[in-house]
Amino acid sequence: MRSFIVALRTSLFLMILCGLLYPLATTAVAQVLFHKQAEGSLVIQNGKVQGSELLAQGFKGPEWFHPRASAAKYDPTASAATNAAVASNEYVKTVKDNVNQLKKENGNIGNKIPADLVTTSGSGFDPDLSLEAAKAQVPRIAKALSVSEDRLQALINEHTIGRSFGIFGEPRVNVLELNMALQQLK
Repeated sequence: MRSFIVALRTSLFLMILCGLLYPLATTAVAQVLFHKQAEGSLVIQNGKVQGSELLAQGFKGPEWFHPRASAAKYDPTASAATNAAVASNEYVKTVKDNVNQLKKENGNIGNKIPADLVTTSGSGFDPDLSLEAAKAQVPRIAKALSVSEDRLQALINEHTIGRSFGIFGEPRVNVLELNMALQQLK
């Protein structure tokens, strides 16, 4: 019976420590030191939540910059990669279909297509595009909005995010923030 009491006290202590105190402490530290991130890195415009800068959203229509394709159909509760091997027939067909759709939507995109416009990201929610992928969509958007291509190029340049710490990754643009800037142009 003595062993049972010791085990029960130890279990209760660890449940309170690990299940209550530790999560409360880490949440408090996160709220104080990294408030925006702890709240989901929400993007707010005119007092309204537009989305998160960390999650891609689907944008339909010729007047918007389109993000990378999402294997999870942009549903944040279903984060998933395609899990199709690069050499598989399924993957090759998906990429070919994406290329055909891209050419149909963008007309004169040519054959030099940025990979991030026709492939999905590992998480299925990559919110950023390469500069090349954003610039490849400029002619379509310029035509749809009757805005000069130079103005759209300048918009991309204004919203370009540099390399992390100046050395990691590639310059990129957040599609949600870019589309919010486009909305201001309208």
